[in-house]
Amino acid sequence: MGSLRWRAMLAAFVIVLALIYVLPSIPSVRNSSLGALLPSDEISLGLDLKGGIHLTLGVDLDAALANAITSMGQDLRLEAREKKILVLRPRLVGTRQFEFALLKKEQQEALDSLLRDRFSNMDVTAREDTGNGQVRYVLTATESYIKYLEDLTMDQALKTIRNRIDQFGVAEPDIRKQQGNRIIVQLPGLDDPKRAINIIGRTAHLEFKMVDETADVQAAVAGTVPAESELAYLQDKRGASDVKTPIVVKSEVVLTGEYITDANVQFDSYGQAYVGMNFNARGARIFEEVTGANIKKRLAIVLDGTVHSAPVIQDRIGGGRASITGQFSTEEAHDLAVVLRAGSLPAPVTILEERSVGPSLGQESIDKGMMAAAIGGLMVVLFMSIYYRRAGLIASFEIILDVILILAGMAAFGATLTLPGIAGIILTLGMAVDANVLIYERIREELRHGESVAAAINNGFARATQTIVDSNLTTIIAAVILYQFGTGPVRGFAVTLTLGILASMFTAIFVSRIFFDAWLARRQPGTQPSI
Repeated sequence: MGSLRWRAMLAAFVIVLALIYVLPSIPSVRNSSLGALLPSDEISLGLDLKGGIHLTLGVDLDAALANAITSMGQDLRLEAREKKILVLRPRLVGTRQFEFALLKKEQQEALDSLLRDRFSNMDVTAREDTGNGQVRYVLTATESYIKYLEDLTMDQALKTIRNRIDQFGVAEPDIRKQQGNRIIVQLPGLDDPKRAINIIGRTAHLEFKMVDETADVQAAVAGTVPAESELAYLQDKRGASDVKTPIVVKSEVVLTGEYITDANVQFDSYGQAYVGMNFNARGARIFEEVTGANIKKRLAIVLDGTVHSAPVIQDRIGGGRASITGQFSTEEAHDLAVVLRAGSLPAPVTILEERSVGPSLGQESIDKGMMAAAIGGLMVVLFMSIYYRRAGLIASFEIILDVILILAGMAAFGATLTLPGIAGIILTLGMAVDANVLIYERIREELRHGESVAAAINNGFARATQTIVDSNLTTIIAAVILYQFGTGPVRGFAVTLTLGILASMFTAIFVSRIFFDAWLARRQPGTQPSI
């Protein structure tokens, strides 16, 4: 009797705890005075139930690889210069190679030593004497380094996009990598797809370059660009239209956005919004050196290939602060500050697929899903009550308890409920009954073999439990695999299926045994169980 009392108390504790986690998801309870006493966790609705935006992004890994190889070529040039090794500017070949010329053949051994020590990720695939005292080198990225760069690029892109969305203020976003260099982004409750796409897909590659004051802009537009310079366009907003003015800037990047520690919206004396930036210690030192060495010259601020401003440097600028002006609206300045603060994407990102789900469609999905669950549950309850009589009523109570436990688990673990998740709940209603059917039929079989009532119940639970655990364990393994490799809706189904199986095992094996043991303790001699 003592064991029964403790098991009943444990079951009651679990039920009360489940209700505490489920109640915050009911709006009327959450907004009442009782809501302040309950946990803040509630069940999150997925994109198909709440409405929002679904995006499939493609990451250009070739561009990321080309950028990394180009940067490595620049590093080689700088380190070779420090060791008095003279090389011409390295040039990218394709996306995996760069070539350069060693000016003095007698420095070949020193260069080879530098390549082995500092650039082991690149293989020397060509080394030939050009006949004029120079040696031409071609370096190719190793396969292991390419794989490392691809994985790193995807991870960086995923982190950057997540940081941007977090600052954008979207609740419960679903962001994950997929096969084929793709990233899936689901933003429930968001109804402004254009702004979201602009923030998510913006590369936000910030560069500072000196303006080539000696260049002929018109000749550059015609195609004659001076060596070590490039043609760019200065964006100027005039009314509702954008005017782009050609400008020639030096190709050399004097500072990049990787040194930015903070970016925020500020306003000038005329109320015009602009973006203020703070650099880290190294960036501040570089910025001060650049401005000090180029007083009275123009410094172009280039974002994603477009020059937003090109102010004249009036004096050395210390303190690590700079700004981007460009007649931004407050919203545009805020979005630019978000992407700069979150960091630039390591590679260009394209929108491969875009879908919007309206809130009304999501509510319709909820209504239909709940109706299907109610009808399915009612049919199961009717069948069990008719076929197994009083024991069927116990199973029916356990079905309701299963649903409460599933929803409580989702709220406690922060899981998202999707339409396939509702399907998973409906499926577990039938699977929960399966466990009860195995136990009840086993008890009937024991009674037919002449066992006493107590022995029949003990043997029925003991022998059916192993079968229930084995069958449900294989289903849980399948659900884990679905969760690991599936996308949002599939993962939602896997979550509810797993929680449902665990809840049904608890109710069928533990809770229903409490009912049977309580009946055994109070039954009259000779009474048979109503099963």
